[in-house]
Amino acid sequence: MDLSPNHADEAFRNEVRTWLASAVPADMALRNRGVYHPTREDAARWTAILAARGWSAPGWPSEFGGPDWSLSQQLIFAEEVYLANAPRTNLQGFSLAGPVIYTYGNAAQKARYLAPILRGEEFWAQGFSEPNSGSDLASLRTRADRHGDHYVVNGQKIWTSDAHKADMLFCLVRTGHDGAPQKGISFLLIDLKTPGITIRPIRSIDDGDGLNEVFLDNVRVPAENLVGEENMGWTYSKYLLGNERAFTAAELPYCRNMLRRVRDCAARTLRNGRAILLQGDFLLRLARIEAELRAMHVSVLRLIDMDGDLGDSALPSVLKIRGSELQARLASMMVEAVGDHGLVRYRGWDHGGPVDVGSAPPEARGSAADFYYRRAAAIYGGANEIQRNIIAKKLLKA
Repeated sequence: MDLSPNHADEAFRNEVRTWLASAVPADMALRNRGVYHPTREDAARWTAILAARGWSAPGWPSEFGGPDWSLSQQLIFAEEVYLANAPRTNLQGFSLAGPVIYTYGNAAQKARYLAPILRGEEFWAQGFSEPNSGSDLASLRTRADRHGDHYVVNGQKIWTSDAHKADMLFCLVRTGHDGAPQKGISFLLIDLKTPGITIRPIRSIDDGDGLNEVFLDNVRVPAENLVGEENMGWTYSKYLLGNERAFTAAELPYCRNMLRRVRDCAARTLRNGRAILLQGDFLLRLARIEAELRAMHVSVLRLIDMDGDLGDSALPSVLKIRGSELQARLASMMVEAVGDHGLVRYRGWDHGGPVDVGSAPPEARGSAADFYYRRAAAIYGGANEIQRNIIAKKLLKA
């Protein structure tokens, strides 16, 4: 792997940074400065701006409307978007549902679903986890029984991020009951306006309502909404989760941006007349995180160098574990960096707009909520305990 400077990548970074400086509306940048979850309105508006440039789906090939960027360019773009305080787009649509549809879906499904994702007109949610089937996803019990040209779906999904503001749900359902449990799972696309669906928000410890329970009671789903073959959903979900763990769960752009913000905030915030950055072992702990973050960056570059050919590599699971741990530590240090103001959970834009933080550092807004939220990084996308089992199986052939 060549780690020498790549002048083409640096030119690309400059192009992206220059464009973002004028493309991100000032009001949107203000709302998304820091770590709040974006509103649906901001995410849709920003997606439309990106789509007009041809940049709304960084990871998609050009034949499906993406820019056909390299993995290195995708990483650069994600970092610059964070730095520009632009909102995140619909992750479930762009990084999860979309790639499964254009990889395994039929022509009609690609024609129907991909363009609305690209333009920010339809948002997606992920219907995988259930009350007793989280990390052990193969034990899911939501049923889809075929009746003519429809499936009738009954069951419950939980921890469904952003279901309350989504239009569509990509859902794992049980269609077969013989043999290994993984062999009876199918991948369905469900319109959330279909009768029989109830969405109930879950108030989380970060005072957010992005998580939901989704109840499906005799929901009729057209059979044409089956992706690929019946009972092959486990294969499609492994492809999807591999992408999520390798690049999304590591959250390298978040971590690199948060490291900078923590350092800057701790250097400006005083306690007893002295910068927090220079008190106790704060600077030492931050330096250790920076070293670990650089190591993770190199690991991501190794993954990029593999050009998607992961084979039996355990690296995605390793990155998932290390990335989730670094997210939690950085969020914790941000709370520490803002001093006593880190004790306050300031209201976000989803709840009527942030309150005035007064004399608090600007980083205080959302820092406590992010601290609570990042604790979940070790669970979503496959709990870290499960990732360690995957690593053991791949490396030790256990």
